[in-house]
Amino acid sequence: MRLRLIAVGTRMPGWVQAGFEDYAGRMPRECPLELVELALPGRGKRPDKERLKVREAERLLSAARDARIVALDERGEQPDTQALATWLANWLAGGRDVALLVGGPDGLAPLCVQSAERVWSLSRMTLPHPLVRIVVAEQCYRAVTLLRGHPYHRS
Repeated sequence: MRLRLIAVGTRMPGWVQAGFEDYAGRMPRECPLELVELALPGRGKRPDKERLKVREAERLLSAARDARIVALDERGEQPDTQALATWLANWLAGGRDVALLVGGPDGLAPLCVQSAERVWSLSRMTLPHPLVRIVVAEQCYRAVTLLRGHPYHRS
């Protein structure tokens, strides 16, 4: 099973890439975390935000292929670490890839949220998209360490 973080946006600052790669590199072979970046659609001077979100949704869902879909959205569930570890254990047991979808600057289109098996909110606060990548990677790593009894997670 693979975890694929599929995110709209490219050309992130070096610290974002380094942070993501640090945690992704710690993931076990049976549960690698991969980043799939999708370019932002051209926005123009007066973008139709809803149409752009629909185009982003089509590209996100296409990149997710046959994976189990988890949408990252502010209106989703806010699991604690133990609950996330339980989600991960269930995903591992199912063996199917998991696609974690992160929308563009205007958020995810309803189509992505409706297509998701789970909707995950990292916080009630709005987080910048670059930071979301690092937080998701760290939390996935933390959940794996909790499942393995590794001392990284101390509660």
